[in-house]
Parts: sequence; structure tokens; C-alpha cells
Amino acid sequence: MALNDNPAQGNGSASQRRSLRGFAAMDPQRQKEIASLGGRAAHQSGHAHEFSSEEARAAGRKRHARVGAPTENK
Repeated sequence: MALNDNPAQGNGSASQRRSLRGFAAMDPQRQKEIASLGGRAAHQSGHAHEFSSEEARAAGRKRHARVGAPTENK
């Protein structure tokens, strides 16, 4: 095995895959459970935002107004 054959060790090539670690390596069901706990904690502590019907309508109008607009080139 050559020195840079390990995909976890990047040699600057963007096309090389990296090994998944931590949260990304977990089973998708376990990720969902952990994320759900975080969401519940945010709601209990009062830090989560809940959209009212009017806020949701306004967001929808704003989004649909942009559908036909040209995209911004950066």
C-alpha cells in the first residue's frame, strides 16, 4: 500500500472519499432519534421557533414569487 492510498488521508484531491466518523457514521435511524431529542429539548427550553399560519403563508408567497425570477450568479 502506497503512502497516500488511504482515502481517509487526503492528498488534496477533491474526488477522494473520506471515511465517515461520529454522527455521520451512525445508523440513519439512530441519527433520527438523536436529532429528535435535540428538537424536543429546544422546544422545552423555548429556543425552537414555531411558524404561525400567517408566517408560513408569507414564506410561501415569498418563495413562489422567486420561482420565475432569474438566478443570481456569484
